Amino acid sequence: MKIQTAALLLFGLCALFAQDHHASVNQRGDQVMGFSHEKTTHHFLLFPDGGTIEVTANDPKDNESRDQIQMHLGHIARMFAEGNFRAPMLIHDQTPPGIPTLQRLKKEIAWSFEKIEKGGRVRVATENAEARAAIHEFLRFQRSDHHTGDPITVIAAPK
Repeated sequence: MKIQTAALLLFGLCALFAQDHHASVNQRGDQVMGFSHEKTTHHFLLFPDGGTIEVTANDPKDNESRDQIQMHLGHIARMFAEGNFRAPMLIHDQTPPGIPTLQRLKKEIAWSFEKIEKGGRVRVATENAEARAAIHEFLRFQRSDHHTGDPITVIAAPK
């Protein structure tokens, strides 16, 4: 009985920590990105050649969030291409997995920004297997820390 009680207490503490961590990620993210997590939806998808970071405004009439998303993601695509990953480190309060490899192999990786109807997306692609593994590691971490529910497996890129 004592083991069950201790296990339940430990589980409860872990759940509380996870909720607190997620709230902190969202709060720091709102400040760094310039738009609200509550008014937007993030997606982190893995493709055979890399993946994508996509953010959209939840309300199609929310032009302010759309414009902030597009400004932020355009900036992020340029920063990441230069090997500057300061924004995700500030948001997550740690160095996300994959970043050291992404910085080292930055010349092997293409980061591009695209405006979409309610926001934007950053497409990342490479032919380098080590860089691709780092991209997938980075995007899986983002998916997990932002609680997006996106697949953790590689899916076909849209055409």
